[in-house]
Amino acid sequence: MIAIEIRAPGGPEVLVAVERPEPVLAEGEVLIKVAAAGVNRPDVFQRLGRYPPPAGASDIPGLEVAGTIEQLGPQVRDWRVGDEVCALVAGGGYAEYCAAPSPQCLPAPRGLDLVAAAAIPETFFTVWTNVFARGRLQAPESLLVHGGSSGIGTTAIQLARARGSRVFATAGSAVKCAACERLGAERAINYREADFASVVRELTAGRGVDVVLDMVGAEYFARNIEVLAVEGRLVEIATLHGAKAELNIQLIMQRRLTVTGSTLRARPVADKGEIAAALRQHVWPLLSSGAVTPIVHATFPLRDAAEAHRMMESGVHIGKLVLVT
Repeated sequence: MIAIEIRAPGGPEVLVAVERPEPVLAEGEVLIKVAAAGVNRPDVFQRLGRYPPPAGASDIPGLEVAGTIEQLGPQVRDWRVGDEVCALVAGGGYAEYCAAPSPQCLPAPRGLDLVAAAAIPETFFTVWTNVFARGRLQAPESLLVHGGSSGIGTTAIQLARARGSRVFATAGSAVKCAACERLGAERAINYREADFASVVRELTAGRGVDVVLDMVGAEYFARNIEVLAVEGRLVEIATLHGAKAELNIQLIMQRRLTVTGSTLRARPVADKGEIAAALRQHVWPLLSSGAVTPIVHATFPLRDAAEAHRMMESGVHIGKLVLVT
């Protein structure tokens, strides 16, 4: 098969197309003939040498795929050869064939093609487990989403709005803010022009929001705490601008706040299988009805993975980038 290999840590040019053997299935895995693979920020970090794959995972980048099941490994009972699926994987997505744990597969949603389906797993798994499981967001509570025009952001805005929450977002341009508002954000704040904490507190009559989903990290930490309502929850999923911040413990005590967060890639298959089951129950109907949809900004041939990474790093995209085999 053709796969994209990271020749050495570095810029996009280190992504090279090579021939690799097809994956050998372990117990509980399926072999997917990949139609499309999503591109995500962790892939860039892996390319840079800052985010190595977990022990036992493929060194090939790529955390989500969609395609057709070609082969069933031992003890797989839930799927059949020929099923169209999308899957969350710990690596190996940038290839013509990918092994995926059976519990981490989901049927391609009705009405979506496989390119759109490939843009679902990484962001939807992440948003569900962080915003709704850890963050406990429920209607009619409010949510502030940072990076609202990213894959994570466009997913979180749509899911929270579809489930009855009031949504605010931040983004870095007027175009991106407008996109967030079209997807359901009541107000998107250009963080280059305004202080999001002041704007959100004004929009909520001083109350603040119930949940903040943050990927910025230390640079936003104090303002994230400031913008939370009583009993609010701050959920951290990345540290793009710093991992260490000062903590005002008294403010957390006074407002009874919760600070939490998680990573996804290294979690056990059983954990990811539980998230997949929750998505199938609560989110797949929204996808099939069109109430929520993955936002695909651009597609690239698999061999042009370097170009996809260049666009990812440029920050011009809104939503997801997808490689097509």
